Amino acid sequence: MKKLLAVLLLAGCSSSSGSSAMVSYYKDVKPLVETKCTMCHQPGAIAPFPLQSYDDLNSHKAQIRAAVATRLMPPWLAGKNCNSYKFDRSLSDDQIKTITDWVDQGAMPGSEKDYVAPQAVTAYGLSRVDRTLMMPGAYVPQISPDDYRCFLIDWPDAQTQFISGFRAVPGTPSIVHHTIAFIVPPAQVSSYQALDGQDGKPGWTCFGGPGGGSANSRNAQWIGGWAPGALGGDYVPDTGIQIDPGSKVVLQVHYNTSTAAPAPDMTSVQLKIDSTVKKQAYVLPWTNYQWILNKTMDIPAGASDAEHDFSYDITQVMSIASNGVFQDNLPFDFYSVSMHMHTRGTHARVNVERADGSTECMLDVPRWDFHWQGAYSLADKVTFNPGDKMYLECHWDNSAGTSDVNWGEGTGDEMCLTGFYVTQ
Repeated sequence: MKKLLAVLLLAGCSSSSGSSAMVSYYKDVKPLVETKCTMCHQPGAIAPFPLQSYDDLNSHKAQIRAAVATRLMPPWLAGKNCNSYKFDRSLSDDQIKTITDWVDQGAMPGSEKDYVAPQAVTAYGLSRVDRTLMMPGAYVPQISPDDYRCFLIDWPDAQTQFISGFRAVPGTPSIVHHTIAFIVPPAQVSSYQALDGQDGKPGWTCFGGPGGGSANSRNAQWIGGWAPGALGGDYVPDTGIQIDPGSKVVLQVHYNTSTAAPAPDMTSVQLKIDSTVKKQAYVLPWTNYQWILNKTMDIPAGASDAEHDFSYDITQVMSIASNGVFQDNLPFDFYSVSMHMHTRGTHARVNVERADGSTECMLDVPRWDFHWQGAYSLADKVTFNPGDKMYLECHWDNSAGTSDVNWGEGTGDEMCLTGFYVTQ
């Protein structure tokens, strides 16, 4: 079936190639690839092969054609007609045609003299790396298929700092499902130290947060998170997440060995740090806590389109949700939005329901792909006022399932979680 689909795809587009203008690598394709692709397709990056030369593209031209024609690549799940985002990796219809015509016409190199460097290449990742935090030692997953392990990492600064950029680097990507870095304030350090190494191995088992279900973990402050597809980068200029002297960092790593054998892992995180910022920021995960506490997010076996939604005025609980960083019942600015579901997810949406009855779309994901997740930076910040409600909607396909699914930490469970980078 896959071979037949590939043949039909190639045949369906080749009939128009004769009437298309000739496309060459150096004149047309290379500048486009440098703008949209090489931030991932380079040695040491997340992509499986580089796309930095004519030979690179020519050797993978069939894969490239199929991937761009079906919009699998570049990975960009945000739907159109919802909001505008910075660093948009998606290809326009004309750009897709350029690449498919190039392949259909024989993938000609053309002349190097025709190459003109793109005027603007989107910069991904951190503008600078001020600190790298490493796990205290390599860890091999012990629990199958899902092992949640937390590691306590020292924070060396003797003065208050602000984390203004975040990037996670999975040590063994084949088994790292996600990772989240949390701040442990000085008053809570001893309780986390008591957890560390109790079983003779680095870290401790943790579910749902950094503290294994303790009261400290239920509302822990995030520094940043990584899931497949997240590239990381600088936070909004002149903003940052405060971290005080005497704090520590907990790095939670979720290992999944359902498709790969356990292996040693040394995941790390890279940080950009500033001594002062104009606005203190907070990474705010957001969901319906009744789904978690009371298991009300039922996804029945056999259901092809199970749906759950939730709306609430975030400003009413912001002091609790932000660990006291922000006050309740005041406006907030939202700079980015992310979505998280597991493998049964099909589509999702996040809206602001305004007090006047209007609706503002923040993120629409019409085709969920578990392997490509990450935060979408809003082109223009969205201000959320008291009386507004944040609306979250998720859909799942459990038509092949033989048992009901509910909220859970395992890959075989499900979630419906959004997250925001906010300032007051």
